[in-house]
Amino acid sequence: MEERLEPKLYTTLFREKYGRSQFFADLMSGTVVGFVAFPLAVAFAIASGVSPEQGLYTAIVAGFAIAVFGGSRVQVSGPTGAFIIIIYGIVQKHGYDGLAIATLLAGLLLIGMGLLRMGLFIRFIPFPVTVGFTSGIAVLIFSSQMKDFLGLQGEALPVEFVEKWTAIIGSAHLANPWALGCAVLTLLLLVVWPKVSRKVPGSIVAIIGMSLLTYILELPVETIEQRFGVITGSFPTPSVPRLTWARCTELFQPAVTIALLGGIESLLSAVVADGMIGGRHRSNMELIAQGIGNLLSPLFQGIPATGAIARTATNVKNGGRTPISAIVHAVVLLLLVSVFGKLAGHIPLCVIAAILVYVSYNMSEWRLFLRMFSFPRSDVCVLLATFLLTVFIDLTVAIEVGMVLASFLFLKRMEAVTEVGQLTKDLLEEYDEKEDAGSIDIRNVPDDIQVFEVHGPLFFGAIARFKSAMERVGTDPNCLILRIRNVPALDASGLFAIEELIRRLRKNNCQLILSGVRPQPRTALERSGLLEDIGVDNVCRDIDAALSRAVELRNNSKGQ
Repeated sequence: MEERLEPKLYTTLFREKYGRSQFFADLMSGTVVGFVAFPLAVAFAIASGVSPEQGLYTAIVAGFAIAVFGGSRVQVSGPTGAFIIIIYGIVQKHGYDGLAIATLLAGLLLIGMGLLRMGLFIRFIPFPVTVGFTSGIAVLIFSSQMKDFLGLQGEALPVEFVEKWTAIIGSAHLANPWALGCAVLTLLLLVVWPKVSRKVPGSIVAIIGMSLLTYILELPVETIEQRFGVITGSFPTPSVPRLTWARCTELFQPAVTIALLGGIESLLSAVVADGMIGGRHRSNMELIAQGIGNLLSPLFQGIPATGAIARTATNVKNGGRTPISAIVHAVVLLLLVSVFGKLAGHIPLCVIAAILVYVSYNMSEWRLFLRMFSFPRSDVCVLLATFLLTVFIDLTVAIEVGMVLASFLFLKRMEAVTEVGQLTKDLLEEYDEKEDAGSIDIRNVPDDIQVFEVHGPLFFGAIARFKSAMERVGTDPNCLILRIRNVPALDASGLFAIEELIRRLRKNNCQLILSGVRPQPRTALERSGLLEDIGVDNVCRDIDAALSRAVELRNNSKGQ
């Protein structure tokens, strides 16, 4: 059954009974998630190279829009760690205007993907590619926070990984001991706090506690306000970035990266949420919602947004079960920005850096990364290629190369399982479970009839093996039976190979008969016109019918 393009909010409010008790549960859960999202939105924005309030605007605008139109009951969206490196690179090269255009284009691409029902295709991204670029992003986030973690002053670190660490190591002796101490204390607090309480997030405790500590003791550490100025707490008026064809062309590739990564992250988060609540999200509707959120976000000075697994999990654990909780989270964030926006300026940057170091550790999934080395070597190659390209080159290149490499390896495996063999001796009975297996013990193949059987898909990767087998066909057979009962798929290369085989056989006055044609190959043969060329009577249901047809054609040719 085709998935409906209907927001889960509409389903909840108009197709189901939404009661008062669930509303209060959503209200409480959304409030908690709003407090959790506040420091994370600020941290992700700073790490992305934009102002802290832009992360908050993103969580409010995109978080609200995606909740209204989304295909998941409990998904919470906003800025995430996965986008940090992409956003930072775009901002450094094209400025915020370039990022806004790329985000708008990504929004359109996501909407298009949803309308074209491509939600299910996201699952075809190989697991080693996902793990590779996720772990690579975690390493880059960790590296990008070392300057503030150590309290180093001066210009921003280089973008390139090797040059960045060269600069960090070369400046390590200039580290601010107070900033380093606060960062280490924050990390310890984040690690220990879940053992004390899981209801109050450790990031909130760390930010409030460390900000008070540095403010009261007047510690010489850099704060958000010192670097970015006062957070006014006001909400921006919408504005459209200046669009030109040249700029859109220039930023199309980054937009594709944002759309692809946003689609992957949001649907992965939705799948995780389904497992937690026993539900089922609508992948195509979720992609459309993500597209709408990313269209609106840059209009309010926001950055790219996607489904956030940690905030979604927090929502579920606190009782959220409908999109109302994600809407409440956006409203709570808006209130927090208005009331506490100015106070956020007192948060030390070293504390933000420590939180992001902790996020990168959780994001790295290093145990899973190491476990992957026990998988087949081809998967390990894809994993390492994607990881190393993400770290040392670029995330876009990493995803492209990872997908291409994984595709080639898959084709190699499929080619290996496709077999073409000649059967000239007695054929063991092809029987149906419903029939008597002992009714016919063997079949004898006449000397002037050759039988070849193909196992596996007959596609472009297996054509060389098919042609090599067909070269063993002699010049004396009257008929060639090609048994393809175990061929589930036939592509254009397979069709051309069969057409070439037909031409060669006709030069030797040999007739081709197909046996056991399955639905997809039969449809392909019909559309290409080969079915008519072979002859409908020469496409047989099973090997018995094919042998009978071959004998009939042989007798007819002798009678002439």
